[in-house]
Amino acid sequence: MQAIGFQQHLPITAANSLFTFETLIPTPKGHDLLVEVNAVAVNPVDVGVRQSGHTTLKKPKILGWDAVGIVKKIGKDVTLFKPGERVFYAGSFKRPGCNSQYQLVDERIVGHAPQKLSNAQAAAIPLTALTAWEALFEQLAIKPQNPQNNAAVILIINGAGGVGSMATQLAHWAGLKVIASASRPETISWTIKHGADLTVNHHHNLVTEVHDLGYKYVDYLLELNDLDGHWNEMAELIKPTGQIVSITENRQPIDLKKLTKKRAKFAWEWMFSKSYYQTADLLTQHQILEKVADLLNQGKLQSTLTKELSPINVANLKKAHQLVETNKMIGKVVISNTDH
Repeated sequence: MQAIGFQQHLPITAANSLFTFETLIPTPKGHDLLVEVNAVAVNPVDVGVRQSGHTTLKKPKILGWDAVGIVKKIGKDVTLFKPGERVFYAGSFKRPGCNSQYQLVDERIVGHAPQKLSNAQAAAIPLTALTAWEALFEQLAIKPQNPQNNAAVILIINGAGGVGSMATQLAHWAGLKVIASASRPETISWTIKHGADLTVNHHHNLVTEVHDLGYKYVDYLLELNDLDGHWNEMAELIKPTGQIVSITENRQPIDLKKLTKKRAKFAWEWMFSKSYYQTADLLTQHQILEKVADLLNQGKLQSTLTKELSPINVANLKKAHQLVETNKMIGKVVISNTDH
């Protein structure tokens, strides 16, 4: 089969930053599905893995952590899917990615693709939906559609990105008052369209911005960009016994003592944790994707696709990487083959 990968950590404009190569079609074992890939999305993690490093890899590494495709073969322990079914998933950080004709993925982190969405629309969803769902409903322990949520406020820092676009929708669906940060007219419009009740500008002082909206504290805080730059603001804005979750790593030590008197909680969210460590709750990612697909089919969630390229090839993957590298993407970029 054909696959696209890299061996050297090069600028995306370099000739061999990504290239096509031939490799064997893998054989599914255990809980594996062999999926024929029809659409893939590019995320910041793709760019991060491609850029970070200095060594030349012995064999090409295949990127890609968002896909839609058709199940072709199954391993002997598979119970959730049958050949011929259309699926979507983000995959595992430890296995070859989806920038290839075929890919192996564990059924327990796969969902049935939403029927009412095209391949491209569906491919925009898995990684960001899983991240947002786990952050909100596992790490922040928000109970979806609990009547008490109507009195709760969440601040989402970076509301127009891939995860932010899903998180604003899910937080709104859960019943929360959603304040999302956005700094440009087009990103402000996007976040409001996707469930934000109010917006603040993350290039300004967030404490002042939130206070100007009439809120001294927020009940929950979801940090999606620049933890170091916003930490002091976050510590000041979170209410006593409130909860903070972050998906971005800190470059400097963060001062957790700032949360001591408030008895506030801080947690990390990394969507790949369950598959990386093969945790006992691995199946929850299948369950989340099934629920998300249902909400998409009902029209309660919208795809965050904003840019589609076709077909899946090196040139289009390079274009997608360049778009993500601008750090100004609204929503998601997807590369697809012709819809089946």
